[in-house]
Amino acid sequence: MSKNDNNSLHVRKGTEPNDSVNPEFRAKKLSLRSAKEYTDGIKSGNRTLLSQAITLIESSKEEYRNLGQEVLEACLPETGNSIRIAITGVPGVGKSTFIEAMGQHLINQGKKLAVLTIDPSSSRTKGSILGDKTRMPILSASENAYIRPSPTSGTLGGVAQKTRETLLLCEAAGYNTIFIETVGVGQSETTVHSMVDFFLLLMLPGAGDELQGIKRGIMEMADLIAINKAEGENLKAAKRAGRDYENALSLFPPPSSGWKPKVVTCSALKHVGIENIWDEIEDYLSVTEENSYFKTRRREQAAYWMHETINNQLKESFYKKPAIASEIKVLEKRVLEGSISSFKAADELMKIFLKEQGFD
Repeated sequence: MSKNDNNSLHVRKGTEPNDSVNPEFRAKKLSLRSAKEYTDGIKSGNRTLLSQAITLIESSKEEYRNLGQEVLEACLPETGNSIRIAITGVPGVGKSTFIEAMGQHLINQGKKLAVLTIDPSSSRTKGSILGDKTRMPILSASENAYIRPSPTSGTLGGVAQKTRETLLLCEAAGYNTIFIETVGVGQSETTVHSMVDFFLLLMLPGAGDELQGIKRGIMEMADLIAINKAEGENLKAAKRAGRDYENALSLFPPPSSGWKPKVVTCSALKHVGIENIWDEIEDYLSVTEENSYFKTRRREQAAYWMHETINNQLKESFYKKPAIASEIKVLEKRVLEGSISSFKAADELMKIFLKEQGFD
């Protein structure tokens, strides 16, 4: 044995690394196509090009986002022909199981379903698991279903910033039913409500204390409340919860849609009550189309998102200004020290921004 071999810090040769499951994974990058190629591919139902276009929309790179917006504009004439449904509820209520069961029912009826799920991002690393497809194995394997998990990326309550744009691209690809699944019950539901036609709230058996913890605003937005997991020993508790929710709904003023919100029970695991829920959704659509609420609401939502887009673009433009970037840290430090109020600091930053824009 040589002197070097006797050294306790000697590094011995390790084992050969295993072959990668996908050797080309690291080398694979998004190969940009023309806007026309993406548009034509989406309209023909090409799922790969649809996914790539959504990635462009969600990208933080300005070049990608601009191309994505160009594709979206070209696809707009093909949008608006779907039923948009929000599905929300407390964690553990069985949203993924419910969507899987309802999705199978719709596909058996010949419908094409897109499921947009919002995956929570870590507040520390900004990463997310995007594991929703693993909870919907049957839908994931169906040619008539498209599941797109998106990270929240820090947006309020779990609503991905580009969810509405993704929804429109899915419509252009021929998906006539869109589900939007949110993380849970919170402020995000207000945003989701502004982009869907029907709001479905899933709840668990045993209303009791849970009823006290539900925000009135969430209850008022619901077009239908479904008590899930109504099977076995939970059946009696589910029926009791249903009565409690019906009593709660009776206290609210009638909605402008002309539809009276209902409460039903179901078991997504056993596929019980799923067909009845879809029948209720179709009844709602019939009522709102007949009284013109459906079209009116769609137009109001479009106007709402125009204003939201302006707000988002103004915010992005504000923080991109070099003068703002250089001054904001100084003023932030003064706010932390207490030498200036947060309102005064914001006012000074706005004056800098307006001056940069040419408004003296």
